Amino acid sequence: MNDLLPQELRVIAAVAEARGFSAAARTLGMTQSAVSHSVRASERKIGAVLFERGRLGAAPTPAGDVAAGHARRVLRLLDVLGAEARGAAAASGGASGGADVVSGPLRIAAFRSAALHLLPPVLARLTARHPGIEPVVRMVREVGRGTVGEVLDGRADLALATLGAASPVPPGLVGGVLLEEEYALVHPAGHATPRTLPLVDWAENCTSYTRDWWAAQDWIPRATVEAEDDGAVLLMVSRGLGMAIMPGLSLYGAPDGTEITALGPDRPTRRVGYVTTPEQARSRVVQALIRELRAERAKAAVSDSRKSE
Repeated sequence: MNDLLPQELRVIAAVAEARGFSAAARTLGMTQSAVSHSVRASERKIGAVLFERGRLGAAPTPAGDVAAGHARRVLRLLDVLGAEARGAAAASGGASGGADVVSGPLRIAAFRSAALHLLPPVLARLTARHPGIEPVVRMVREVGRGTVGEVLDGRADLALATLGAASPVPPGLVGGVLLEEEYALVHPAGHATPRTLPLVDWAENCTSYTRDWWAAQDWIPRATVEAEDDGAVLLMVSRGLGMAIMPGLSLYGAPDGTEITALGPDRPTRRVGYVTTPEQARSRVVQALIRELRAERAKAAVSDSRKSE
């Protein structure tokens, strides 16, 4: 197969994103015929049809989805190549004493509670140490392919994700666990028998482990209220609409009117970690972020140990 050119990769990614040749052409500043010609040339080189053409646009085929994901990742590596080379040159040349050679955009995918409660202190330290880093955080629901799918599709350099036996780091990616958080019962403050209340839940609050644990608890009813996210769950609980079983990150800043009760020694836990590509894991920007994430984990571990003393 002949190698695809960077411009051909940009066209594939743009058509997949825009779901059409005309819209992709406008984004790229090309004519529609040039975009169509580029896609046909790429399909010949790859040996597969990438898009289903129709009156409503161009929908990626399964091969097209795979090709677009790889195209985004390769294009991102080309961007990283320049930043990494400039950083290495600055470090070897002693620019700024070699103290700050980490710069460029940093694309992060995170589920809501991680974006709200884990990332802010991490990014504050990261950008203070490396003012040249430009974080872009995208909140993604942790359902289906979740945040890891953003890395696989080339839309994120690193994802904060829930990890475990049922959701390990996918083949071809690398990652690590940052923290293991406990689930707890949150309910209207002062309620004498909170376990008798209706259950409020949301789609992201699910792993096979927690669901298995729930199935073994005869006091947990079927959810009668479904919310969009964990923030909405907390507001509903604070209004007396029921109780919820939630992980630690979701319970940060629980609103007035709620009370948190431990679930006992057999309570479920959830692992939160990071996932990235092997190539991005070697980049200065992602390495700097991982260092700060691990520092935050160590800081939290010290705080937890002091609380237990």
